[in-house]
Amino acid sequence: MNKKMIQQAQQMQARLKSMQDEIAKTITESSAGGGVIKVKILGGNKIESISIDPNVIDPDDVEMLEDLITAAINEGMEMYQKSAAEKMKSITGGLNIPGMF
Repeated sequence: MNKKMIQQAQQMQARLKSMQDEIAKTITESSAGGGVIKVKILGGNKIESISIDPNVIDPDDVEMLEDLITAAINEGMEMYQKSAAEKMKSITGGLNIPGMF
């Protein structure tokens, strides 16, 4: 490797680290049931908050509430993954580097 290639690799590594730090601080918001369940996910792996509209709480149908919460969380995680992948792609030019995020 010549000196220029090493410098480019170091610059890319620094940009990747910066992007990883930014992604870790990203809050993704999702919802289910037309907005009766809202979830905020921090960094793609931590539930920041869950908001439940009291009108959706039915003691006789807890399963529906569980399903809505699960759907909102799964949607948020998927949104996070897509967003993170797009941000990383902007740096790597589409290279799939294992362990990036």
